[in-house]
Amino acid sequence: MFQDDGSSSVTSSPFQNSPYNLMSPGLGSPYPWLKELKSEDRGLYLIHLLLTCATHVATGSLENANLIFDQISHLASPDGDTMQRIASYFTEALANRILKVWPGLYKALHSTDISLFSEDIVARKMFFEFFPFLKVAFVITNQAIIEAMEGEKMVHIIDLNAAESMQWRALIQDLSARPEGPPHLRITGVHPVKEVLDKMACVLTEEAEKLDIPFQFNPIVSKLENLDIEKLRVKTGEALAISSALQLHTLLSPADEPHQRTHVTPMNSDGVPLDKTSQMKEGTLGDFLQKDMINGHSPGTDSESSSPQSSTAAVQLDGFLNALWGLSPKIMVVSEQDSNHNGSNLMERLSESLYFYAALFDCLESTLPRTSTERLKLEKFLFGEEIRNIIACEGRGRKERHEKLERWIQRLEFAGFGKVPLSYYGMLQARRLLQSYSCDGYRIKEENGSVVICWQDRPLFSVCAWRCKR
Repeated sequence: MFQDDGSSSVTSSPFQNSPYNLMSPGLGSPYPWLKELKSEDRGLYLIHLLLTCATHVATGSLENANLIFDQISHLASPDGDTMQRIASYFTEALANRILKVWPGLYKALHSTDISLFSEDIVARKMFFEFFPFLKVAFVITNQAIIEAMEGEKMVHIIDLNAAESMQWRALIQDLSARPEGPPHLRITGVHPVKEVLDKMACVLTEEAEKLDIPFQFNPIVSKLENLDIEKLRVKTGEALAISSALQLHTLLSPADEPHQRTHVTPMNSDGVPLDKTSQMKEGTLGDFLQKDMINGHSPGTDSESSSPQSSTAAVQLDGFLNALWGLSPKIMVVSEQDSNHNGSNLMERLSESLYFYAALFDCLESTLPRTSTERLKLEKFLFGEEIRNIIACEGRGRKERHEKLERWIQRLEFAGFGKVPLSYYGMLQARRLLQSYSCDGYRIKEENGSVVICWQDRPLFSVCAWRCKR
């Protein structure tokens, strides 16, 4: 899985062919032999340690987990090679999972944290700038809208994640060149930050005035989960298009279930469960964990059903999709992360997300130097926070519930939408855009009438188009 330079290759499993898969981690400290590992061996061993640590965390063997955390701390680094960086964020996420079981302790340790919201906005801007994924999605989305709106005189676009004005600025330019003349265009932007919407309104209004296109911008300050559909103000006679970029998965979080916790059984350093007497004497975090876990749930309690419509966690999403269907859009384009990070089992989520984020960290390794401030911010405030949410959180707190394209197809078809094949011209534009990047690791492929954007052979993001089927 790992190359000589320490970067990871996601074309093979991180759990196969490891020379350490039967090795028991050393119990000494400070483990001087770890420093002598070559880059490739270090990467393989870090994977072994992460898997072992996750197993101990999932079963509540806190003494053993602590020993593994100690070993990882001598190898992982947020400014090292690809695997060292990945390991540092996954380790932090596993540690947070333990601390979250006792909310008072967790809040006390994070009481001085400043809001990450502004950092998140900056990191997402950088994601758009340095990666081609959203740019490709926007090119395909715009082409699908142009084709669906041919001949329409009043066009209304709803952007469920109105963070990037560049997409709609390009669309305004394309619509101004229509042979039949531009339509009256109205864009409704949904975003939780008013300043982001204000900036988009300013940019788009200026562009529309320059090209003499009748234009209105309708800002809605709201998180998607709290969106009032009535505020979208869809009018009779408008041709409606909906764009959702990396948003719908957040609605898979259960709307009215309490935070679900993982069962933890405190064990000693030999992996033997502590009895009640020794627990009272030890007074460790494991003791508190067991007390807190008496009425807890096992890792499988929030599992998704095999059928999308019957999952309790999908009720919020199903209702939202039904509401969008009721608006009768001519076209709806959905872009999502193409990986299964919504499993009920911690080990399943860890292995899937390790694949996914190894590919994204590889992309950055090929794009930005390791000391780049932009790279560090992207990894910490975007990817690191997503990893933390996937690994450390359950119930309502787990928003990063990414799923594969086939699941989205099932959900959208069940909601009454019919697939719209993406056009040859849209695919051509997307491929040309990827060719403009200096890295040659990006790939694009068609799958089930949709587009999947890959790094090497690893699918990372999907784009699919839909219409309202009666």
